[in-house]
Amino acid sequence: MAITYNEQERSFTLSNGRIQYVMKLFHDGYLGHMYFGKALKHFNIDRAFYQTEREGAPNPEALADARTFSLDALPQEYGLYGSGDYRIPALTAVLSNGTSTLDLRYQSHEIFKGKKGIAGLPAAFVNKEDEADTLEITLKEVGGELEVVLSYTIFNDVDVIVRSARIKNVGAGTVYLTKAASVSLDLPTAELDRVQLWGKHAFERQIDRTPLHPGIEIAASSRGATSHQHQNFLALCAHNADEFQGEVYACGLVWSGNFEAATEVDSFGNTRMVMGINDFDFKWELKAGDSFNTPEAVLVYTADGFNAMSQQFHAFVQNHLVRSKFRNELRPVLVNSWEAAYMDFTEDSIVDFAKDAVKLGAELIVLDDGWFGVRDKDNCSLGDWTIINKKKLPNDIKGLADRIHGLGCKFGLWVEPEMVSPDSELFRAHPDWALGVPNHKRYQQRNQYVLDLSRQDVRDYVVDSICKVLGSADIDYVKWDMNRNLTDIGSAAFPASQQQEIATRFVFGVYDIMERITQAFPNILFESCAGGGRRFDLGLIYYMPQVWTSDDTDEVIRQRIQYGTSLVFPPITMGCHVSACPNHQVGRTTPMLSRFVCAMSGNFGYEMSLGKLSPEEQEEVKGHIALYKELRSTIQLGKFYRLMSPFEGTQNETAWQFVSQDGSEVIFMYFKNLCLPQGNIRKVCLTGLDPDATYKVSKHMWTPSLAVNALDYLTNYNLEGDVFGGDELMHFGVNMDKVDRDFAAHLLVFKRQ
Repeated sequence: MAITYNEQERSFTLSNGRIQYVMKLFHDGYLGHMYFGKALKHFNIDRAFYQTEREGAPNPEALADARTFSLDALPQEYGLYGSGDYRIPALTAVLSNGTSTLDLRYQSHEIFKGKKGIAGLPAAFVNKEDEADTLEITLKEVGGELEVVLSYTIFNDVDVIVRSARIKNVGAGTVYLTKAASVSLDLPTAELDRVQLWGKHAFERQIDRTPLHPGIEIAASSRGATSHQHQNFLALCAHNADEFQGEVYACGLVWSGNFEAATEVDSFGNTRMVMGINDFDFKWELKAGDSFNTPEAVLVYTADGFNAMSQQFHAFVQNHLVRSKFRNELRPVLVNSWEAAYMDFTEDSIVDFAKDAVKLGAELIVLDDGWFGVRDKDNCSLGDWTIINKKKLPNDIKGLADRIHGLGCKFGLWVEPEMVSPDSELFRAHPDWALGVPNHKRYQQRNQYVLDLSRQDVRDYVVDSICKVLGSADIDYVKWDMNRNLTDIGSAAFPASQQQEIATRFVFGVYDIMERITQAFPNILFESCAGGGRRFDLGLIYYMPQVWTSDDTDEVIRQRIQYGTSLVFPPITMGCHVSACPNHQVGRTTPMLSRFVCAMSGNFGYEMSLGKLSPEEQEEVKGHIALYKELRSTIQLGKFYRLMSPFEGTQNETAWQFVSQDGSEVIFMYFKNLCLPQGNIRKVCLTGLDPDATYKVSKHMWTPSLAVNALDYLTNYNLEGDVFGGDELMHFGVNMDKVDRDFAAHLLVFKRQ
């Protein structure tokens, strides 16, 4: 059993032999956090918490003489407000008597093999019962109105602990939750860096690393979704931690709505991390007998740096979070119609578009926006999903799908089920179905409103209409978009006392319609989009095994976006495409090979009309697609390692690699964006290899130089056929050639001999 309770010590220990998590009950049932880190053979719990009197730290009345014990100094499992702990609380509530002081005490616990799900929420799962062990600790508020069950699951195959809380009103009156976090973690040091992911549309998941400072620091979203601006991920690491060494404590949230990731360094030099649903504009009514489940938090610890942290997240996502039948299946090479045609297309033009792509090796053609209602611009028809645009598709979706399949290719479709256009049949019939506030005009974004998915009747309509479309033809893939943030957050279906629940209920509603639709069509590959990277989170991954990483397909910006995304998410979850130049987002022109090398680092595809390329370019694309098909097993299912960061140093170079699960194939990629005069010859060390093995270069591709007679020295530098020792590649490295042009890239494929 990976979880034990020591009755004499009144302590709980979770360990899988590599990581360990220890808690202890103090006095009348205060639950303290004693340790989270590397598994220890010897641990004296009596020495884990040093008690001493602290000025300004109140003592419980029953322990008035024990002035060394205070909740403001005790490292706790679930901090509360009002009982002498002045740090960030995990739970706040207004009790039926109007007060908000909470005091939770231990009541009981249960230890069992396996893991339970969470009703209405995405949650980690086990494939076999013996893959994990779970501890549930029941705490009760001394006033008698609230019961809190803290759930901990530790996995045997990954160094991950997932936590959540279930809060129940066990009294007779009504209680209002005003904050319900998923995790609170107290660490006995402030000598840590805070690492978070920030950004904006088309520039998501940029890495920010700063030392912790005294006081409170918060990353949050109040936009109704995870957001382009902040990721619901947070890591605390040792100052000396890098990709391959140093302690890292990381947390991700299995949630797709408003969130808060907060840290507080207290006056005693300790750090508290709290993560969960954002308490801004949050209030949840709990009538007698009602319960509220928090989303799961995913905790990772490693002493081996950020690559090791990511390896644990990647394995956890693939093995315990992605439910889709496609989770371990190779994903097809995709060509999307959006940047090639936008909304200006016909059935024949899409078939011609597909013919050009299929000739070059494409396996999946996706028809993007504009196929329904009278939608020639983005100002109408969202919600009118069952009204097919006959001018564009005279034979309905089935006619187009059949013709695409006749080319030997799969067919996919774009939808945006959570939105409605003011100019639509749906909104004219049901104006109250959009989120709205009485006596206020609604705000538009992209000429659309947000459907009120807190309502069962709205959700039923969405599920019914989307299922009718998906059932009308042989559809292999769906791109599920969500192109705006929430405003006017109110519902005509709920009373005034519950209006501050609507933003949270909206996310529950999203999960409900996704659950019903994806389960109705298990053979469709679903990809979440959300305006690019607005909602790339652990919650959505549960329903959809891949996500459109960003609307920005520029190779230079994508290096940063994909690098940051990889902190938590494996490459197989990332949609990464080559688009035309000049790039539609930033206007930059980069070589085709460089765009390919960057885009092949995930689920590969194209956002362009391949038939409009020159014959020479088409041959290049044909070769790229063939090469990707040859390598995609390692890229999609292998292990990913970051080698050089675009966020460090000159921020001009990036490198990463993939290693197949059996270690027989290694794919190395290097990018240098701006050429420097008399630039250094860069040496890059690989990792994750067998030091005793030899590796032969089976493929070496690079961005051609602009120099006169460049082919002479490039030909001399070609490494194809060269043999390297594994120890040589890891400790001496491999030299990149002289770079005398911007936006250079190298691709090296090694085969173990």
